[in-house]
Amino acid sequence: MSSKGEYSPADELNPNVLGLKPSATVAINERSNRLRAEGREIFKLGLGQSPFPVPDCVVAELQRQAHQKDYLPVRGLPALREAVADHHRRFYGIECTAENVIVGPGSKELMFLLQLVYNGEILIPTPAWVSYEPQARIIGRKVRLIDTRIEDGFRITAEQLDSICAEGSGQPRILVLNDPSNPTGRTYPRKELQEIADVARRHRVVVLSDEIYGKMHHEGEHVSIIPMYPEGAIFSGGLSKWCGAGGWRLGVFVIPDGMGWLLDAMAAVASETFTSTSAPIQYAAVTAFNRSMEIRVYLSQCRRILKALGNRLADDLRALGVDILSPEGGFYLFPDFGGRRAAFSRKDIRGSRALCERLLDDTGVAILPGADFGRPEEELTARLAYVNFDGKRALDAAVDVPEDQALDEAFLLENCGETMEASRRLCAWLEAVE
Repeated sequence: MSSKGEYSPADELNPNVLGLKPSATVAINERSNRLRAEGREIFKLGLGQSPFPVPDCVVAELQRQAHQKDYLPVRGLPALREAVADHHRRFYGIECTAENVIVGPGSKELMFLLQLVYNGEILIPTPAWVSYEPQARIIGRKVRLIDTRIEDGFRITAEQLDSICAEGSGQPRILVLNDPSNPTGRTYPRKELQEIADVARRHRVVVLSDEIYGKMHHEGEHVSIIPMYPEGAIFSGGLSKWCGAGGWRLGVFVIPDGMGWLLDAMAAVASETFTSTSAPIQYAAVTAFNRSMEIRVYLSQCRRILKALGNRLADDLRALGVDILSPEGGFYLFPDFGGRRAAFSRKDIRGSRALCERLLDDTGVAILPGADFGRPEEELTARLAYVNFDGKRALDAAVDVPEDQALDEAFLLENCGETMEASRRLCAWLEAVE
């Protein structure tokens, strides 16, 4: 109520959403589109959307299944849940059955449901995907952000987790583990995953393992924490990143046998909210999760392109003295421009938001500030999503280059030209800021 005794719109809002802004990744994409519509030349390195097309065999199956119109079971189409379980046994070494699987309209929605039904503190290592913390705060969960260091590969350590959990040991907690990471592109070695699993088991911490980029590991060697902590780790994935189907909105959770009560609660809430995921898409997804040569070739070429492009961009920035780790999976880089802090200060650039705003104004290159990923406001970090190229064209061209031959600069300039130009502009802008 206002000082005059009158109500304002804020009086009628849930206090958990007061001040809540649209997702940063969605907002930068919409802003980039607006600027383009106004005639600006904009290089969209903001939204993390796969540049590659959905595989032809999956598209064809969606066309065949377009007539499917009935509500499906809340937990998902039985044939899809079977396909997901079989796929995860083969690809990730996760012992599960269809009974462990729940399907939702994107893994983002399933994460929200999990935090809604599980009454515990949410531990989020930063830098972190932009929606983890807002989801928890919308629900009213206690959130603890855990800063990681570039020296540790921006990975939480078992020692950090143990120290935090020692405070009130045994209280309900969820650790959100994103591997490969959005926004850093880095992955966890097997040894570190085992150490984290051991600590989580000792303190009875639930691990939400967001492995949506697992199949985008650049060497095709992704390691999952789930087999190391099968009783307490939840697998989160979907079609958006490895199958190029972000707009299809299909995500999956694989939940341990001993957490059936959690799956039941999520399914109950789902039945009262989204009811079930789009029927034609679920039928088509069976084809995506089933093993086929077309999918294997598709994934191999996607990884090859992303590896070459990501390493090239990282090398270009590193050559200018930028502190940056080369990517190991997904399609992101997380550079730290702190080495130019004095020069930036002279231009009134004193934090990551000001950095990204000035870069966009001066060059048309749109990236996201580290502050959107849970980093300190004054830190000069940012996320680059190197996805603004024609993925189909790049895939078609990569097939003609022998597998044992690296995709060179000529290939990248020809098939990922817009991304390469964005990198050139960014590097030229950095050189000018002296």
